[in-house]
Amino acid sequence: MIAPSPDSTLFYTMESAIKGYRKFSQKRLSAVVTDMTIDQGNILGFLAKYPEKTQQEIAAMALKDNASMTRMLDLMERKGYLTRSINKANRRRFIIKITPKGYETLELMKPIILENRGHALQGLSTEELTQLQYLLAKINTNCISKPTVEV
Repeated sequence: MIAPSPDSTLFYTMESAIKGYRKFSQKRLSAVVTDMTIDQGNILGFLAKYPEKTQQEIAAMALKDNASMTRMLDLMERKGYLTRSINKANRRRFIIKITPKGYETLELMKPIILENRGHALQGLSTEELTQLQYLLAKINTNCISKPTVEV
């Protein structure tokens, strides 16, 4: 049996949509914040919403491995978006805080993010969006659970 061409699969379409959205979003974000990537913006957003989370927890939320997260935080600290200090209660952990520049940047990003999402999702009904969210979560659950089929 010959496998179907990769570009005819659902997963190709999903990855293409994600890459298209990221490219579109980065272009619009860069017009306002020239030294911020989408991933760095996501990290700022997670830190703003969950200031008590550890670096590892934020990395998991941002879908980044620990090494990538460390590199991004180093860069964001050098750019002045955040500070890191040793956690006195657990010296193996950092306390990560958003700087005033980081909060200003989050405010600049908010309308762009909302416009990007609105543009990408235009024409989809609330019901379709709910169904899509449900189906993607189901696929994700299938992928992280133990396979029932031997490969």
